[in-house]
Amino acid sequence: MPLEPPATVDTRAMFRPVSGSLVTLLRGLPPEDWQRPTVAGAWRVRDVVAHLVDTALRRLSFHRDRMPPPPPGVPITSERDFVAFINGLNAQWVATASRLSPRVLTDMYERAGGELADWFESQALETPALFGVSWAGEQVSANWFDIGREFTELWHHQEQIRMAVGAGPLPDARYLHAVIDVAMRGLPHAYRRVVAEPGQTVVIDVTGAAGGQWTLVRERDRWTLMRGQPGSETARIRLDQNAAWKLLFNALPEADLADVVSVSGRAELAGALLRARSVIV
Repeated sequence: MPLEPPATVDTRAMFRPVSGSLVTLLRGLPPEDWQRPTVAGAWRVRDVVAHLVDTALRRLSFHRDRMPPPPPGVPITSERDFVAFINGLNAQWVATASRLSPRVLTDMYERAGGELADWFESQALETPALFGVSWAGEQVSANWFDIGREFTELWHHQEQIRMAVGAGPLPDARYLHAVIDVAMRGLPHAYRRVVAEPGQTVVIDVTGAAGGQWTLVRERDRWTLMRGQPGSETARIRLDQNAAWKLLFNALPEADLADVVSVSGRAELAGALLRARSVIV
């Protein structure tokens, strides 16, 4: 596949089936599964579900209903301040939701997830988004990217739950491919401090039905993401689709990197990818 600019990723129609699959899974979980730990730090299954309820309700309130977000209680003057603010909001809601039963949480998510699917299906792709995608270094983003970012949140949190309770992954590779394709858009920002000569390239080769090939091309003052691969590359990073999403969504332990990621060419150009995250952490 020759190099070409990456296309818009349209995830609007994916919210309904993926959120519906989550509701079906949750309805069948025994009480003990709600307490199982997940790869999402200290969060249990019930905490991840509560977080998805929170993000759906926030999105509906701020985006659909045009309610201005309450101002943060402290000044936000840096990326670290923003991360701390978001983490604080998330922790506050999860703590509050500990008083809610699994049935209540599932009912809340079923309604909020359905309304969120309705809203996203009505949206245009290329208009300016309500929120910029911060992990891509954008203050203003196209609507498709903001919607896609929200889809990656739904997909990877559902996968965290599925891993925790021993359920298989969602079988349709289109969903994971969309997640990886959206997540790759953060790589130019992740590589912003990596020095290379103009024209040098880093190929990211993701194997599996949901995979593909993406190439970072060094221009005079920045890196640009392309789809496909060049005739020759400066470095090549190869990993399978499972390792790719886990890496980019902070679910791959550092100790496992050597077993699932292979690098050829200039190995120092792989470091920024191994540290990249397509999520606020």
